[in-house]
Amino acid sequence: MSPLGILTAVITVSTIVVGIVIVLENRNPSRTMTWLLILIFVPIFGIFLYLYLGQNHRKKRTFIKKRKQDYRIIRRLLDNQIFESDHGDLFTRRYNDVRGKVLPLMINNGDAPLTANNRSRLLKSGETAFETMLEAIESASHHVHMEYFIIKESVIGRRFQQALIKKAREGVSVRLIYDAVGSWRLSRRFLDEMREAGVEVKPFLKVFYPVILAHRLNYRNHRKLLVVDGRMGFTGGFNIGDEYLGKSPELGYWRDTQVQIEGEAVYALQVIFLRDWYFVSGQEMDDKIYFPRREHLGNQLIQVVSSGPDSLWASIHQGYFMAITTAMQRVYICTPYLVPDESILVALKTAALRGVDVRILLPGSPDHRTVFWASKSHFQELLEAGVRIFQYQKGFMHSKVVLVDDNFTSVGTTNMDIRSFDLNFEVNAFYYDEAITRQMSRDFFEDLTDSIEVSLEHHRQRPLIHRFKESAMRLLSPIL
Repeated sequence: MSPLGILTAVITVSTIVVGIVIVLENRNPSRTMTWLLILIFVPIFGIFLYLYLGQNHRKKRTFIKKRKQDYRIIRRLLDNQIFESDHGDLFTRRYNDVRGKVLPLMINNGDAPLTANNRSRLLKSGETAFETMLEAIESASHHVHMEYFIIKESVIGRRFQQALIKKAREGVSVRLIYDAVGSWRLSRRFLDEMREAGVEVKPFLKVFYPVILAHRLNYRNHRKLLVVDGRMGFTGGFNIGDEYLGKSPELGYWRDTQVQIEGEAVYALQVIFLRDWYFVSGQEMDDKIYFPRREHLGNQLIQVVSSGPDSLWASIHQGYFMAITTAMQRVYICTPYLVPDESILVALKTAALRGVDVRILLPGSPDHRTVFWASKSHFQELLEAGVRIFQYQKGFMHSKVVLVDDNFTSVGTTNMDIRSFDLNFEVNAFYYDEAITRQMSRDFFEDLTDSIEVSLEHHRQRPLIHRFKESAMRLLSPIL
């Protein structure tokens, strides 16, 4: 047999074997078909891509172990913290609205205890968010815990670096987790400067793959959180980079949402950091100093919900689904990416068809073109069901916010896409609070004034090339 014949036979056999493996994994059918189509049309590239991005063996081996560690740590750290607090009937009250559906679900599927002694502040601009975070770091007396998907060696990145170095030299315990893929451009010098000053720095799931694949490798820590002295916490959409200050020449103004929390909900943010720290460092910390008792601060009901490939249930995804399907008046969503799975898509269309005011606010220009076109591929069926879609024109919309009726708001790191629901580690704050929901609703309508509504008639007249891009990217959406 000629060398070409041998090569052809090897490729054919390899493709068949990989195809069998994909089928036997019993994945979601759409994802299975996507991988099989890739193997059929581009077999060599498809095999390579699957070996790097498609396999679940690392997930099973690594994260089942992590789940067991997390469960033990959660129980130990929370048993005597939140549940000893006196909140009257708040924890036993039955709600006949979206709260009564989502709240118990998050307790059962996500180990997300309900907290009540809280107060929060919404932060909408990078400048305000970063200054508030830096002030909180400066006020630290015992510890600073940071966990971020992207930290860039930028002007604002240097400010955070120097703030952490300063506190470490003052004797404050400073710990930092960065995602090894999201922050792959961080130089060794940048990290070593912190380590030399006493900052404990750990990467999350270090990888050794080619840089060309780095932005799409699976199982990334997409969480963004900061905890200071166990009394103040932050989470939301902002990463650490100058573009989040609106200094990106391509994207312009950066519209995002972050929350600053004081109170018992910070305990839950602390637990998420500490269990992730144990995963990356092997250090288990359960001292009560990380969970200081707080005076009465407010009456906001908050559940901090985390999810990821180590979770037994897709907690945030299920929370979104339940909130949308039980909505009675309105569902307002801000998301930079709209690549939902079939369940969320059906929930949105069904809600609109039964008369719920469903509005989705998306960016008007892309930061990732493949996801942008995949998002647009869903427009027509959503518009036909009565969902109203808006595209933000003032800059780039990066907020990850879901509002339902008068008393449910989600703010966090989770995009409305399959990657966030299934492949990334995420964290959201679920608010069951009318005041926060009213404030977020006002912000939503203010953003709509800087947006253009997509009409069904105009969308149907889009160019053929746009339809082709949408269809092509939708085929890839299960693995985007």
